[in-house]
Amino acid sequence: MQENYYLFFILALLAEILGTVSGFGSSILFVPLASIFLDFKVVLGITAVFHVFSNLSKIYLFQKGIDKKIALKLGIPAVVSVIIGALLTHYIPQKQTEMGMNAAIFCLAIYLLLGGHHNIKQSDSNLYLGGGISGFLAGLIGTGGAIRGLTLSAFHLPKDVFIATSALIDMGVDSSRAVIYVANGYFTREHLMYIPFLIGISIVGSYLGKQILKKIPEAVFHYIVLGIILLMSAIQMGKYIIQ
Repeated sequence: MQENYYLFFILALLAEILGTVSGFGSSILFVPLASIFLDFKVVLGITAVFHVFSNLSKIYLFQKGIDKKIALKLGIPAVVSVIIGALLTHYIPQKQTEMGMNAAIFCLAIYLLLGGHHNIKQSDSNLYLGGGISGFLAGLIGTGGAIRGLTLSAFHLPKDVFIATSALIDMGVDSSRAVIYVANGYFTREHLMYIPFLIGISIVGSYLGKQILKKIPEAVFHYIVLGIILLMSAIQMGKYIIQ
């Protein structure tokens, strides 16, 4: 890993920038990238800790856009279910679960790109369901931002509101699972050296993402979110097929 530090942190910065622009956080990009360098359970621990700083940066930069009602309705089920998912990491095979999740997300993203979001009700029940599923997957396989992004995309929120609300929800999710991962030994003292770099990357990446976002029209933002989700789910499925 030592000889690949620079590449690892450059990829983390790229994940943070794209995660900010897309609005659903860097984990969907960071988890597969970090898995190239580190054991998967270590990746879970580092991702959770990294995301705590990442979310703090985005909450500060986009704080005026937070929709508290949506954050609570989506966030509370997410926090509860992420604890369950994190506790089950010892028992459920992550690879098969992640493959199935990415296949489902790929199909759902295509459906929404083709206009299917008009058929999804902007209801509390969908927020509860989206929060529960996204939290559970975040705890189990390290990333649930795609499900949260798909859920929020149906509500056609302005981009600042989308990003700020998603970051606040993610803050609760990542703080909860970080405690469990640390307790399980996924993040140990030897990984503390990453923290200063991860803090810097989260601040710089969130800031650069915000600057890029200023140049993106609201009408295009929805398609960028779905496009990135579609691309990453396809890459993830391809990785497991090749293996």
